[in-house]
Amino acid sequence: MSTRIKLRVQGLTNSQTQSGAYALVLAEENGPRRIPIIVGTAEAQSIAIALEHIVPPRPLTHDLFASFAQAFNVILKEVYIYKFEDGVFYSELEFSDGEHSIKLDSRTSDAIAIALRINCDIFISDEIINDCGVILDLLSLPTDESEEDEALLELEPDEIKDETQLKKWLSLLDTQEIKERLEDAIADENYEYAKMYKDELRRREEEESTN
Repeated sequence: MSTRIKLRVQGLTNSQTQSGAYALVLAEENGPRRIPIIVGTAEAQSIAIALEHIVPPRPLTHDLFASFAQAFNVILKEVYIYKFEDGVFYSELEFSDGEHSIKLDSRTSDAIAIALRINCDIFISDEIINDCGVILDLLSLPTDESEEDEALLELEPDEIKDETQLKKWLSLLDTQEIKERLEDAIADENYEYAKMYKDELRRREEEESTN
């Protein structure tokens, strides 16, 4: 029987291999290995708002699923990533009503989005993490100064394809403008941008508290 390794959700980053996709990074709880899983934009947004505790104006599909399960006293006990085949991670959700347990297959992105809302454990087999685990530091990004700040500020985020340039663009924005953009992004249900602006505000707050 495979040894099970507990994971935590480390975060999301732009995919370097697939345009328009994102890498969901799962971290070994007591180790250095990371599992990057490619997810689509909709799934990334749903995971992002759960990570950032953003309350959308209307419940998303994963919110509705979690509320439905809780309303009928069905408990999601755990998520288990049990197979990796042809570049795809396979997961299952284990539910219990207190007397019976049932396991349902799920896309890994959906399973993680639901797990974050219900706050249940996430596991992976040791074979998969041995085969797919990598050392990945999301914070090791270049910070070179740009000489084209003025031109960069004239762009909108969807026009900036380079992640380093996007972070530079965020750093150039006034704090009040970021707050206004955050409110607009939430109102428009653009949770990818909402997470981006919220991360930048948090970064500035942490920077101020250490100075």
